[in-house]
Amino acid sequence: MNTKTSTPYGSLLIERVINAVSTCHNNLTSEQLVALALERKEGVLADSGALCADTGEFTGRSPKDKFSVCDSTTENVVWWGDVNFKFEPSKFDALLEKMITHLNGKTVFARDCYACADPKYRLNVKVITETAYSNIFANNLFLRPTESELDTLTNDWVILNLPSFKAEASADGTRQHNFSIINFTKKIYIIGGSGYTGEIKKGIFTVLNYSLPHEHNVLSMHCSANIGKAGDTAIFFGLSGTGKTTLSADPIRALIGDDEHGWSDDSVFNFEGGCYAKCVDLTREKEPEIFDAIKEGALLENTRFIPGTNTPDYTNISVTENTRAAYPIFNLKNFATPSIGKAPKNIFFLTADAFGVLPPISRLDVGQAMYHFISGYTAKVAGTEAGVTEPQATFSACFGKAFLPLHPGKYAKLLGEKLNLNPDIKVWLINTGWTGGPYGIGSRMKLSFTRRMITAALNGELDNVSYDKHPIFGVKIPATCPEVPVEILNPRNTWENKESYDQKANHLAELFNKNMKQYEDGLDASILEAAPKVNATV
Repeated sequence: MNTKTSTPYGSLLIERVINAVSTCHNNLTSEQLVALALERKEGVLADSGALCADTGEFTGRSPKDKFSVCDSTTENVVWWGDVNFKFEPSKFDALLEKMITHLNGKTVFARDCYACADPKYRLNVKVITETAYSNIFANNLFLRPTESELDTLTNDWVILNLPSFKAEASADGTRQHNFSIINFTKKIYIIGGSGYTGEIKKGIFTVLNYSLPHEHNVLSMHCSANIGKAGDTAIFFGLSGTGKTTLSADPIRALIGDDEHGWSDDSVFNFEGGCYAKCVDLTREKEPEIFDAIKEGALLENTRFIPGTNTPDYTNISVTENTRAAYPIFNLKNFATPSIGKAPKNIFFLTADAFGVLPPISRLDVGQAMYHFISGYTAKVAGTEAGVTEPQATFSACFGKAFLPLHPGKYAKLLGEKLNLNPDIKVWLINTGWTGGPYGIGSRMKLSFTRRMITAALNGELDNVSYDKHPIFGVKIPATCPEVPVEILNPRNTWENKESYDQKANHLAELFNKNMKQYEDGLDASILEAAPKVNATV
């Protein structure tokens, strides 16, 4: 095993793991890992060749059990509160000692990999896992060094992932028996008590959300990105259900990545080497790229088979609705190599506005872009939860609040600086939600219309049309868009009862402004000035 690391803490940890375990499988191929996973009864093969594994007690992330060590490095930098929970350095060291003791005589799987496709920001990571399927995940989701690179690789971070190790909350300082803890000083990330592989991925995303903006002035982003044949990059932000993956998967545009990226002075680059896609109700007709990518080398989590077969039944959510597929990006047919594009020409904020208030497409100025970036808005529809009788607004700062170690204002300020330096970048708000009324009265915006509006924006077809300003949200609504009915562009025109629209628009504006109050102390005045104007004349 390569024990070289840029910090003495990581190097010592790797050496101690080697000394504790009976066997350490290092940098096995995907085929070798699958064979061992089957031998160890960690999973079974689907007829597509993918390995199907169950993650056990936890089938999703446990955000309340994610901690960061609070020390002289982080105390005055990290945005402490309901996302970033403090953990004592001494408690971290003691817990790590217990984990090493737990490894005595066990088998582990180690992998050298890295994050960030742009070599200037490359973060080398040693991932040590207790299960073979978790190591398959790391191989699929992180970027993969070449054989020649492995000989001289220096590890920047070390991840220790032990699902069978359970903490004693009262003694160890955790909330319960599972935990994930980031130590930014020692550059060690430990995970225990949970077999959900997403904790591995999102932990390093959190690390990059700390280091790239704080140390390199690079904007880290929870988004997808693609690139056109002319070399133009587009970025897509959006929470679950807004169409981020669907709309960025374009047959005539190469995918840079589907989830996590950095934006430097001259590039947009993927953090990852693969995709971690949701599988619920997946069909080849709806998502052909994802469906066909789930083949040999891919990992399926918590899925079930059609009875009597080894064919995954993606409608079966008896284990969890959060069924997932982890596959390397080269399983897709159309992806950028390397996973890097130029600075973006278009940025899309996607929302599924179930209130039916926001326009299907609108232009944002710099202040509005910063405001909507911090808002990270979408809406749950009625009926998705018990007692929900009307749409419920959902806000997630920077479209990924759970992974922000810094104040959201830091990321928004970086976005604003980049937009001001590059005035030709166009920022669009895209409503993939409801038109003609809220959920239950109106109808969902046709995907074909949304695709055409995005295509028009990408092709510059909206550059020379006239725009109307929305009186409450202040965004600019194009008067026309090729092959899209004019009457749907201004949402108020689609409502039969105009007064009801006005009331609902003001109600949504109030929700936006209420949400923004929690961040006011760390925001520039230009962001606050872009807030919707409640009770404006419509």
